[in-house]
Amino acid sequence: MDMAKLLALQETDTAIDRMTARKHALESGGELSAARADADAAERELGEIGLELDVVARDQAKLEHEIDSLTQKAAAENTRLYDGSVANAKELESLQHEVENLARRRSDREDEMLVAMEVREGLESRAAEARARSDELRARAAEVGGAALQELERIDAELAERRAARDALAPAIDPDILDLYEDLRRQKKGVGAASLIDGVCQGCHEKLSAMELDKLKRTEDLKRCEYCRRILVF
Repeated sequence: MDMAKLLALQETDTAIDRMTARKHALESGGELSAARADADAAERELGEIGLELDVVARDQAKLEHEIDSLTQKAAAENTRLYDGSVANAKELESLQHEVENLARRRSDREDEMLVAMEVREGLESRAAEARARSDELRARAAEVGGAALQELERIDAELAERRAARDALAPAIDPDILDLYEDLRRQKKGVGAASLIDGVCQGCHEKLSAMELDKLKRTEDLKRCEYCRRILVF
């Protein structure tokens, strides 16, 4: 028999297996699910940053209110200190301490405000990056969904061609050899026949011994790899 046809059948079967696996992956939505999961994760990150921004904004508003209140109170006390309305020395001293205390408290709050502003600036920068990434990944998910449908249509057409080619090849192969080939394919991850190139089996990629090669060249029987037992095609 023409062993080249068996090798052609193997190449056709390998292509069919590859396209079938790809079709199953697309139909199960593996890539699309992954793309959507990435987009969802980016949106969750953006939401978490938004919550942090809300907390910082509330803290900042509270600090602004405290600073404004302390400023007004210090101004009022300072006015009393110098407008002559308080004549008692002890009361003036107490008032002076209060003005200084208010100034220190306001300074502390202003320092806290600067820290809050820095934190908010950092969060706003992260939010902008997260928003851009979320938009990009959501667009990618939509793209993958559309591309998957187009690829499925192309695979279906190619599968039909390959299966027709297989139907034409199989009857030309001896039934016993074809049965052995199919059995080997089930055992050997889809590869039942392999070419022999430079003494190396292309199924298991092992180099046959010189003695084995010589024996194979001399035999009229079906040639098999001494390592993986696949059918060899010289």
